[in-house]
Amino acid sequence: MPITTPNAIALQPNSPQVQALVSFLEHEPDPMIVLDPDYNILAANTAYQRQFASIDKPYIGHKCYRISHHYDVPCDQAGEHCPMKKAQELRGPDRVLHIHHTPRGPEHVEVELRPILNETGAITAYVERLAVVRSASASPIEVGLVGRSPTFNLALSALQRVAPSMLPVLLLGESGTGKELFARAVHEGSSRASGPFVVVDCSGLTETLFESELFGHEKGAFTGATARKPGLVETAQGGTLFLDEIGDVPLGMQVKLLRLIESGTYRRVGSIETRHANFRLVAATHQSLEKMMAEGAFRPDFYYRISAFPIHLPALRERVDDIALLVQSFLQRTSLGQHRLTIEPQALLQLQLRAWPGNIRELRNVLERARLFADDGVIRCEHLSTTLSQPTHAALPIDAVFPSLPEAIATFEGTRSELATALGISERTLYRRLKKQGLA
Repeated sequence: MPITTPNAIALQPNSPQVQALVSFLEHEPDPMIVLDPDYNILAANTAYQRQFASIDKPYIGHKCYRISHHYDVPCDQAGEHCPMKKAQELRGPDRVLHIHHTPRGPEHVEVELRPILNETGAITAYVERLAVVRSASASPIEVGLVGRSPTFNLALSALQRVAPSMLPVLLLGESGTGKELFARAVHEGSSRASGPFVVVDCSGLTETLFESELFGHEKGAFTGATARKPGLVETAQGGTLFLDEIGDVPLGMQVKLLRLIESGTYRRVGSIETRHANFRLVAATHQSLEKMMAEGAFRPDFYYRISAFPIHLPALRERVDDIALLVQSFLQRTSLGQHRLTIEPQALLQLQLRAWPGNIRELRNVLERARLFADDGVIRCEHLSTTLSQPTHAALPIDAVFPSLPEAIATFEGTRSELATALGISERTLYRRLKKQGLA
């Protein structure tokens, strides 16, 4: 429900109403600010000042989009979702995930905006709650999810929505898109974060072996069962069970998994004792389960049970803007205990022009090989040639990496002819592209 205030006009920074709001917000553990309908920050609680305010940069009386995004116009005019505009339309709360500039650098921040209404129903101000998203980084990091492109943020926003719940999550996407990292982020964002995160690789297991691995077995249950063995369901007690490549689960085993999920009970192989399971389910696949259902290879009742909350993970070619960030993250990881690795702009641009059918996994492998040739700590185009000289897939169109082109022009040390060669296009094509962007 929206907050109400008797004011007939927009609130002012020093008004009694604003001071009363700030006094109320001081009891909130989350960072919160008060905004007027013209995007000006009227007040902030201590939690906001501690997490988001810079000592040398005032924020009271300044536009929220200038402070958080360094924009000159509101978010919706800069191509982003504006929670104030949406809250105004809904006359109720709106929630969005943005990347904010903070004293620690760019960070993913979940923003919830609620309107304050006066007695006539007019909006006089807004209360904004902010929460830093810890499950991903908008800067290079050594471990974990990293990205800031719109498609990545869309998946991350969905993850933030579902993580605190107990709904089963189904991660969909091509191989190499980071499904296990996303599954772990779901686990860490839940109330079960202190419990175990157990990964089950569903590919390449027969039904008998799969059942034994998942449910465990009793001594003598089958040939070779020389001792009682607990299963992965038991290991995941109180935590999260991640079924990777669930499309490879045999039909017979799908029935038993469905029973496990619906009843919360199972039996070890060779036992008549019913045991109770307690886990949160996350599943993943690169296959089209809808197509498999149509072909009779996947049970519809099982599909609808595991897909309560599907999340599509974008392919690397759908998040080209993240390639530079991913590269810097990988170079940080491989630089541990060694001289710091860097990459020249021309080489980075080559990577941004690839279609990457193997996605992030393929990118990581290319960088791992290239670093073996970078004796001086700098990865150059020639270090990529052993991997990229004979592409087995089409390069991305130059339009896909246009945000990087101005940077390439500014940092490229050679001629435009040499830049065109580095990009794998003709000099004439490069000139047309530069002219289109006003760089020629």
